[in-house]
Amino acid sequence: MEESKMKIGFIGCGNMASAMIGGILNKGLYKKEEILASNPTEEEKRRSEERLGIYITLDNKEVVQKSEILVLSVKPQFYQEVLDEIRDVVREGQILISIAPGKTVGWLEERLGKEKKIVRVMPNTPALVGEGMTGACANENVSEEEMKQVCEILDSFGKTEVVPERLMDAVVAVSGSSPAYVFLFIEAMADAAVSEGMPRQQAYKFAAQAVLGSAKMVLESGRHPGDLKDMVCSPGGTTIEAVRRLEKDGFRSAVIEAMKVCVEKSKNM
Repeated sequence: MEESKMKIGFIGCGNMASAMIGGILNKGLYKKEEILASNPTEEEKRRSEERLGIYITLDNKEVVQKSEILVLSVKPQFYQEVLDEIRDVVREGQILISIAPGKTVGWLEERLGKEKKIVRVMPNTPALVGEGMTGACANENVSEEEMKQVCEILDSFGKTEVVPERLMDAVVAVSGSSPAYVFLFIEAMADAAVSEGMPRQQAYKFAAQAVLGSAKMVLESGRHPGDLKDMVCSPGGTTIEAVRRLEKDGFRSAVIEAMKVCVEKSKNM
């Protein structure tokens, strides 16, 4: 390990970093010996080594020194502390990928230097099953070729869209946080099925598969979601009655308002 130059390193090895590393390995983008990560405790270090089979260290600076691409995958409240620790060893040619909501490219440049190559990304938890959705933007120091390389890494665990930074808070709301809304929706549908006598695990399967299939129809058909909704709503049928009640109870407005408060929280983190 001491003699090799790592290609990609992760400061922090929690769920999101593990999902990214798993995707990278599954797609064969890097070998296990070309990836390293840090964890704060011996116990977490041991668990990550067993789960991922890569080199794990307790030293954040070691990750920086041995990486060409560096991923900051710690919680936003720890960013300042970690940046203070690694600032002096971050190299000008490194690509730094940040996955924290609310931490803008400008905020990172102020702490690391305006000459650094910085990419801000927002993945989501479906990355854990290879179906993540990630928004990405970069500062002017990142070349087009380097951005393609970053997107290839992000695509290893889902899909990626490059967006202007002004839209990153919207990305937080529409994909970063939205799995929680979807899980809540699935749980609510399953609860309703349970109230009609369906066993709970079966209810979860029906509800989750309906959401999965509906999402695939949107992505693969190219048709407007409203058009697809109309396909299900037969005149005088059961579905239009359910849709009428959802609209009466403010379903669409509740989702929009929830996303708006999510955006505001992201802007002020």
